[in-house]
Amino acid sequence: MKLIDVIAAVLLVIGGLNWGLWGLFEIDFVASIFGSNAAVGARFIYILVGAAAIYQAANLKGIQARWNVSMA
Repeated sequence: MKLIDVIAAVLLVIGGLNWGLWGLFEIDFVASIFGSNAAVGARFIYILVGAAAIYQAANLKGIQARWNVSMA
């Protein structure tokens, strides 16, 4: 499960950086890689980032337990 946690975290960083670039410069990095935001590859990445966010939100307590992290 730790591998899934890491993959989800990486996807969330990618998504966060993409949103930051969009907010600052109106550049959609994922769309530029795949040609447009409607391209199959870009849509796939957007779906993965969304799924990673849902996974992290739904499993926060389990992730903290696996990584021995407590939010005091």
